[in-house]
Amino acid sequence: MNKIRIGSWLIAAVVLVLLVFMAGCGGLIVQSGSTAPTEGAPLTVKVLDVGQGDAILIRTRQQVVLVDTGDVPARDKLVSLLKAQGISTIDKLIITHPHADNIGGVAAVFQNFAVKQVYDSGQKTTTNLYKQYLIQINKRKIPFTVVAAGTTINLDDKVVLKVLAPAQPFIGGSKPDLNNNSVVTRLEFGNFSMLLTGDAERKAEEKMLKQGAGTLKSTLLKSGHHGSRTSSSVPFLQAVRPEAVLISVGAGNEYQHPHRNIIKRYNENKIKVYRTDTDGTLTVTTDGNRYTITKERQ
Repeated sequence: MNKIRIGSWLIAAVVLVLLVFMAGCGGLIVQSGSTAPTEGAPLTVKVLDVGQGDAILIRTRQQVVLVDTGDVPARDKLVSLLKAQGISTIDKLIITHPHADNIGGVAAVFQNFAVKQVYDSGQKTTTNLYKQYLIQINKRKIPFTVVAAGTTINLDDKVVLKVLAPAQPFIGGSKPDLNNNSVVTRLEFGNFSMLLTGDAERKAEEKMLKQGAGTLKSTLLKSGHHGSRTSSSVPFLQAVRPEAVLISVGAGNEYQHPHRNIIKRYNENKIKVYRTDTDGTLTVTTDGNRYTITKERQ
């Protein structure tokens, strides 16, 4: 009987040592349901389930940041998701590029929340959505800043967003390529980082690699262009070397995102895949050293 007790104690001790060792070697990925601990985390990132579009909520202890606002059909859901988080003010709204699936919910955001600051790349388009976006910024007298590669956006004392793209001149010259000139940011907090790519495609990836592949290495990657085969090139993934990729994508979308070849590429590079169409809203919490990824649906 004593031998059994001693053996159990030794096994428990070995397991504990291994867990501590693993935690010190890098991020700890925990897949769990909605009961995962998220309250009070120094940094929380939610890739919101808004269908075929992007809306990423970043919360520090000091600020609330929203990157993109999804498409028009999802605007009511976006508002509900944000209000469910107890949000009434958005300190920073970042629009990666003026396509409908990124600015479609912006009018509803302006109507339901106090927005303190707006950032985008300065790319222009002739759509009514974009025109209304500018009208509301002017009407509400919201401070507006154009960002480019090299810009740093401080979120609190220890959390920053470093803008890696677009760099001037715009890709496409006088007729800018909206996707390839997406605002790309690297979220940094301690030893944790997450690359937010908007809809950046291969040309943008190549340009960032030329500017400095060393700046791209990140713990996590938000998949470019919803997992399209136009993004996530092999050289880019080799530079980023993420432990996991999070894909914001609508179920049964007409574009067949995420593309099967890209999923295969992630798997070949041993990158864990999370996707909003099957997993629901994805929540990342981190203390700057370790992190968890929580799926809304199992």
